[in-house]
Amino acid sequence: MHRVDCGGCIYQGVPYKEQLQLKAKDVLRHFKDNLVSFDDFLGIEGSPELYAYRNKMEYTFGDEVKGGPMTLGLHKQGRFMSILTTDQCQLVVQDFNRIIKATLDFCLEKGYPFYHKRSRKGLLRNLILRKGRRTGEILVNIVTSTQLYFDGPAYADMLNDLELEDQLVGILHTENDNLADAVVCDKLNILSGRDYYYEELMGLKFRVSAFSFFQTNVLAAERLYTESLSLISDLAGKTVFDLYSGTGTIAQAAALQAKKVIGIELVGEAVEAARSNANMNGLPNCNFIAGDVKIILDQIEEKPDVIIMDPPRSGVQPKALEKILNYGVKQIIYVSCNPKSLAQNLATAMLFGYRVKTLKAYDNFPFTSHTECVVMISRD
Repeated sequence: MHRVDCGGCIYQGVPYKEQLQLKAKDVLRHFKDNLVSFDDFLGIEGSPELYAYRNKMEYTFGDEVKGGPMTLGLHKQGRFMSILTTDQCQLVVQDFNRIIKATLDFCLEKGYPFYHKRSRKGLLRNLILRKGRRTGEILVNIVTSTQLYFDGPAYADMLNDLELEDQLVGILHTENDNLADAVVCDKLNILSGRDYYYEELMGLKFRVSAFSFFQTNVLAAERLYTESLSLISDLAGKTVFDLYSGTGTIAQAAALQAKKVIGIELVGEAVEAARSNANMNGLPNCNFIAGDVKIILDQIEEKPDVIIMDPPRSGVQPKALEKILNYGVKQIIYVSCNPKSLAQNLATAMLFGYRVKTLKAYDNFPFTSHTECVVMISRD
């Protein structure tokens, strides 16, 4: 069932072929606006799955209308305060929808109030669901304030009694009294099981903790990473820098061929997860450093032969970008989740003597506005 007023999907009802055309056109528009030229545009690749592709969802407790019954789901389109119950979403597996409905029913039965963003009063804040696409392991994390008691044991018992298609491996309770409208972990309580799940990607195994970043559409990400690495002429014997490396997915895939891979990531928890995963996958040539890219690059003595970077939506900041480009490596692979910041960064790269050899777009998030891109820039 579609909720046309849900803010999660802007392309509901739009034929998929048309969605791809619109997204490709948007990518090319940003390149044109920033005067970025390229040798080859390789088109846009559709998602391997159109439905039930998301392995993570972050839902919010609230109400659809002021003073109305409590809801649990996503924001209404264009309405910051209105929350729609999205227990029939087609972008997630049915187990997620079952868990949402059961959680909302449990909290309504207990009479728990949701946390009001303006008054900053109330208990229930968020529900985060994560799943291993290939392992079928599900992690549930309910986020509350500490203003009222939350019956964690009863909640865990209720969820463990649910009939699910996949395996519930962990039920967590995060305490969050931060004033910001974001999930901040003041304290993490394990109500049942463990605080992580396993995923498999590109023949490697990954342990994903409760707050670690991991690609949302696993099958699409696997293809994107495989094709990104294939753009590099020869990895054997080379030192690779993976900047903004997250939990080290592409770094570890590169380490299967390269002499050495160094990943740099700002989020400490992600770095710890990356180190643990590299050790689990038997990759001693894959090292990870926690810190800001623009600072860490000044401290590393090694020089890269190839650079891979996958920055946040805001792109690479000017000082960091200048240091990256000054290495003068022949090949840089830029993976981007924001065509606008990508084009802005590439305009700078052209001033440093680089040219965009290939550009390809990927629709890893059907029905939403998001588009990923992979660009290979080179310097003779």
